[in-house]
Amino acid sequence: MRPRGVPRRALLTLSAALALAIPRCAGQESLPKAKDVVSPRAYVSLDPVPRGRAFDVAVVMKIRPGFHVNAREVSEEYLIPTDLSANLPPGFRLAATHYPKGTQRQMSFSKTPLNVYEGSVTLLMTLRALGDAPLGPQALALGLRYQACSEHACLPPVTLPVEAKFEVAPTGTAVRRMHPEIFAAQNPSR
Repeated sequence: MRPRGVPRRALLTLSAALALAIPRCAGQESLPKAKDVVSPRAYVSLDPVPRGRAFDVAVVMKIRPGFHVNAREVSEEYLIPTDLSANLPPGFRLAATHYPKGTQRQMSFSKTPLNVYEGSVTLLMTLRALGDAPLGPQALALGLRYQACSEHACLPPVTLPVEAKFEVAPTGTAVRRMHPEIFAAQNPSR
């Protein structure tokens, strides 16, 4: 309801000015969009991926300095865990998804330390190309869900699309191990 004698335009202008001024008054800078806090990139362990063979897909999350995301194993029930999902096309099976341990950090807004990811973190999926996997180029659609927070505020949860591209070859095709700097650090089973 608008106070008597105050023109609608003046009330809207005042409301907009207050909305813009609140973060500055609170001593906070403007926050980025949640989708801009994490830069994910997917890597595949083999080139090509033969039918009948297990392979790994790593998603490396680069988290913006000054922010963290909740680890997969959250410290409190109300926290939103990091989650990596795959929309598998026919001919592929998910064997396991591996999440790294988080780091325990004390935040000013929590009485207990929180289990978080910061900096650069690698999530790993182990997949199997089945005997009927389509031959040729493939694009695996992944979804990376997280909630990013700073010391002062949490952004809304977001799911970013990530794509892993690779080539499927006939059974028994010779392969090259790719990106050893990523996969060796993850201690893959193969």
